[in-house]
Amino acid sequence: MEKDGWRFVGPACGLLAVFALLAWWTGSSYFLVGSVFFALLAGFFAFFFRDPERQPPEGDGWVVSPADGRVLGIATDPDGRRRIAIFLSIFDVHVNRAPVTGTIVSVRYRPGRFLKAFDPRASKENEQAIVTVNSAYGLVEFALIAGILARRVVCHLKAGQRLRLGERIGLIRFGSRAEVVLPPEVPILVHPGDRIKGGISPVARFRVKD
Repeated sequence: MEKDGWRFVGPACGLLAVFALLAWWTGSSYFLVGSVFFALLAGFFAFFFRDPERQPPEGDGWVVSPADGRVLGIATDPDGRRRIAIFLSIFDVHVNRAPVTGTIVSVRYRPGRFLKAFDPRASKENEQAIVTVNSAYGLVEFALIAGILARRVVCHLKAGQRLRLGERIGLIRFGSRAEVVLPPEVPILVHPGDRIKGGISPVARFRVKD
């Protein structure tokens, strides 16, 4: 489980223990129902903050998804770059992964709104952390974007840091959006509606010179 999850699982387990003890002590159905509620809540938080191991694809030039979820769409920015948008439901793994290997050029936090993550306006208007990485094949940008339920973007990165393909980079709570922005010449390997997994599902691949 992702360590940030203990901030939620711990209190839920504590309240579960209190209500279970009171239910046993008093025989009250009120405390029994409360203990069941906090058991379910602790289970949900443990499920939400799960952190499975992932093995990225072998070879050069891969760009993998930074998050589990569904491809919302692929758009072209005014400067010609391709933008892949991914929607994370509340049931997806929310630990985010590095989409490429490279050195971080910048990490920018941009405050904003909390529109629904699948709303196209969320890309520009919602609170988000934007990371630019200098890979061996060019600059790649990705964003961790808050949604209507995701009020917190946890990004562990800083400028100058070296990233490895697929390594853990942060977390978004609870239901959110991620985007990858690529140079126009990079072939895209996914389509709207595809289900993908962070750190292992290729979304694009740079053309590698022999």
